[in-house]
Amino acid sequence: MKQIAILLASLSLALAQPPKIPTVLYGAAYYQEYMPSDRLDKDIELMKQSGLTVVRLGESTWTSWEPKEGQFEFAWMDRILDALHKAGIKVIMGTPTYSIPPWLHAKHPEIMAVHLDGSTSTYGIRQNMDISHPAYRFYCERVIRQIMAHYKDHPSIIGYQVDNETSYYQSAGPVVQKGFVDYLKKKFGSTQELNKVWGLVYWGQLVQGWDELPARDGILNPGYKVEFERFQRTRVTDFLDWQARIVNEYKRPGQFVTQDFSGGVHTDIDQWAIARSLDIASTNPYYSVQDELDFQTATLTDDVARSVKDANFLVTETNAQTIGWDSKGQFPPYDGQLRMNVYGHLADGANMVEYWHWHSLHYGQETYWKGVLSHDLQPNRIFKEFSQVGHELQKIGPKLVNLKKTQDVAILFSADSYHGIRYMPFSDKHDYMSLLQQLHKTLYRLNVGVDIITPETKDLQRYKVIVVPPLYVASDTVLNRLAEYAKNGGHLLLTFKSGFTDEYDTVRPVMAPGPLREAAGFHYQEFSSLKQTLALKGDPFKAGEQNQVSTWIEMIELDTAKALAYYDHPFFSRYPAITRNEFGRGSVTFEGTVLSDELQMRVVDTVLKQAGLDGPDRQLPAAIHVKHGTGNSGHAMHYYFNYSGSPQSFAYPYSGAVDLLTGKPVAKAQSVTLPAWDVIIAEER
Repeated sequence: MKQIAILLASLSLALAQPPKIPTVLYGAAYYQEYMPSDRLDKDIELMKQSGLTVVRLGESTWTSWEPKEGQFEFAWMDRILDALHKAGIKVIMGTPTYSIPPWLHAKHPEIMAVHLDGSTSTYGIRQNMDISHPAYRFYCERVIRQIMAHYKDHPSIIGYQVDNETSYYQSAGPVVQKGFVDYLKKKFGSTQELNKVWGLVYWGQLVQGWDELPARDGILNPGYKVEFERFQRTRVTDFLDWQARIVNEYKRPGQFVTQDFSGGVHTDIDQWAIARSLDIASTNPYYSVQDELDFQTATLTDDVARSVKDANFLVTETNAQTIGWDSKGQFPPYDGQLRMNVYGHLADGANMVEYWHWHSLHYGQETYWKGVLSHDLQPNRIFKEFSQVGHELQKIGPKLVNLKKTQDVAILFSADSYHGIRYMPFSDKHDYMSLLQQLHKTLYRLNVGVDIITPETKDLQRYKVIVVPPLYVASDTVLNRLAEYAKNGGHLLLTFKSGFTDEYDTVRPVMAPGPLREAAGFHYQEFSSLKQTLALKGDPFKAGEQNQVSTWIEMIELDTAKALAYYDHPFFSRYPAITRNEFGRGSVTFEGTVLSDELQMRVVDTVLKQAGLDGPDRQLPAAIHVKHGTGNSGHAMHYYFNYSGSPQSFAYPYSGAVDLLTGKPVAKAQSVTLPAWDVIIAEER
């Protein structure tokens, strides 16, 4: 019977469909069990008053579910669920596996994560275990099955969250090492192949049998280290897939399984692989507010969450009031910012926005990570704005949900390249992620929406422009696919170090940039670090004071490409800094150095114009950002945001519309003035 159940769960995952969400879900994580006194009825009264429609429960309190080994308690949660259901509030139930109970640590201390330096995680913090340890898995499965069996028919539950912000928690102990050997056996087949791809002849480290493979701690070989990081990512994928399969044995039709990724694009997990086990992806974006609010980092997090399944997603946690594990950085949002940020997430394709959390904690490490309610648990300024949004969404949520996003531009993200450069860094100031962030921020400043793709993405031609941070580790297949993309009419922006090593982080024994040479239209044999910034000769992109490059130079020799800029330097002036090659029906622009932010924006702007992406969004004031999509009604939607403390005006350039927030018409070419920290949502008619 168990095999049949596993088969059915596997079939359920294979046939998983995005959940049908008829209106935007709006709410918060809720922990009645954390409160200094019983206030369930009062909280629900305030929730109903505010327009809240959904809460997340249960993921943080394993000891409340199982206070002693094998003793399962449900009455406390039954009462909460029944009260929420009576109030018409939906529930996402979490599996409580990311923080183990004291009795489990006492009985099985061997499940704690052992780090590369040999140290072992101590008890007292969450996420301190080896997620692949059989003993840990046994107790996880038992508590999950107990919860699922008890609540599978409860009408309030619309979905389940497996674990919480999962990673591999730096675990590299004996269980992990054994798993790595098994992984290598399956991938490479023999130690002879391993010796070849990693170059273990170097320093006389040839491995004659699998029992000779040294443990990861102390290893300097970059190929080994990159492969170990890949293996660590597969461990997280396997763990969450395993949990999803258990939940799928119990969930009802129409319910969903999700996992909440922490913010940003991750190098310690494979968000795209994990998403294949989920019905819908979730994410937890946190970001600066007050005068630093521009929503760019939140947008990057949202872009990843939308891209991993090419579908709408859920925001399971985000800023309510202040955030921080201490009180040194307490910055509550200005008036209007909480409301604006909700619509920012919806404009990125979110179908739900939940805060962490409903109420502020009176004890514990997250005392100053405040919720909608402050420590006094009374309605406040944030609660008032939260309620304003809740009531707006009651009216217009059905129009905003399931926004369809079609992007013309993508950024290619490579976790392998991040790790390859991390193990062979080119700078103490710049790295892979700083360059990816710069490119995303550049496109955001230009009001260009993006998807985040990976080297495994096959359908590249759907994009007019693909921007590639240093693709240091990549197979010939991936590089040839990018070249074909350009040849078939795409416009490619490549950056330095791309194509240098193969998929095993081994330097190619050919002229750089390897398989990209024909498409890029140049080659190089030398490169140099830079101790000081340089200018580009003649300021070709009109960047003024920011006409600067730094850190690294690839000493390019042109084949068919044309130079767009040269260095202003007595020696390096012979080498192009930026090139462009017309290739097939498309083009390849290449940056052989680190560009200043302003210079990067101007170079990217030329690539966008080359691709015909030069519309009215580029003429907006710097503080105004716009995002687009097709609404649930099938009409075009244009979200305009004023990320500044003063009014901003612009000419509305699209077809006649209605601002859904005010009901007022918006005509083409009409001058629109947005107050400080405000938003309009123009639905075309």
